[in-house]
Amino acid sequence: MNRRDLISEVAAQQDGIVTRRQALEAGFTRHEIDNFVMFGRWRRLARATYLVDPSLAAGAERLSRIRAAVLSCGPHAHAVLATAAELHGIGGLRRAEAIHVALPGRAARPTRVKDPAVVLHQFEHPDDALTWIGDIPTTTALRTVAALILRERRYPAISLLDSALNRQLVSEDELLSVPALLRGRRGAVAARGYLAEANGLAQSPLETRARLRCVDGKIPPDALQIEIRDDDGYLLGIGDLGWRAARVVAEADGRGPHATPQALFDDRRRQNRFVNAGWTVLRFTWSDTLRPDYIPAVVRGAIAARAVRRS
Repeated sequence: MNRRDLISEVAAQQDGIVTRRQALEAGFTRHEIDNFVMFGRWRRLARATYLVDPSLAAGAERLSRIRAAVLSCGPHAHAVLATAAELHGIGGLRRAEAIHVALPGRAARPTRVKDPAVVLHQFEHPDDALTWIGDIPTTTALRTVAALILRERRYPAISLLDSALNRQLVSEDELLSVPALLRGRRGAVAARGYLAEANGLAQSPLETRARLRCVDGKIPPDALQIEIRDDDGYLLGIGDLGWRAARVVAEADGRGPHATPQALFDDRRRQNRFVNAGWTVLRFTWSDTLRPDYIPAVVRGAIAARAVRRS
């Protein structure tokens, strides 16, 4: 196999990315690599890491940047914290440009990385704390959420836990081992409280935030993912949050899942079915969760109105 075929094979396994070391091992000289970069045939993504085939990275530019950052830090590097959560698909955190990479011991020297987006951490992880997403080494989902809930405030921390549970990346039994991982670390007391509030029925961070606003407002829902049925028992749909005695249901309308025209039509038809079955339907967006008093007040008002109509 000639060197061009060899480097193409390596790039095909890494979304079009190769390291300088891999190029040298394939038979390219340092002068050739520098020329490829200078004339735009290869694009430097991180220290000694290049995109040699953009077609392989199409639609996955962020993943390519993460892969390049990890590869550029050497064989012991792995993604951690928010970047690990991003790779696992765990929701709850704001999307950020920073790429969090860990190296053991003194290998994590700030001078190793010149990319300002790469945040290098000095973390020691045992082998059973690591896994692979594609071919990118990263902390396991359990270790990822355990590390993040020490650093995040209550709402994003519980959103992370809910997302990991809902996507079955961690189990409730596995969460029982988290307090031992947190013992003696700053933030451990608060993090143990977040574990107690986690609920894997929440299907989005917005649902988690809406639920927590109601809990904090002293009007918690008594059901999540509540089944709404007609008098004959026919399933009309699933509500996000429910107050069964008052027949009030709340929907968390996220920008992504509910923004398409078809989703809007489906939501309206479902809401009509709920209303015709005797339920009051409330709808909340992300901006509604930014006001501590708004969602509890609306829910409390809807429950009060239902009580007046029944009296």
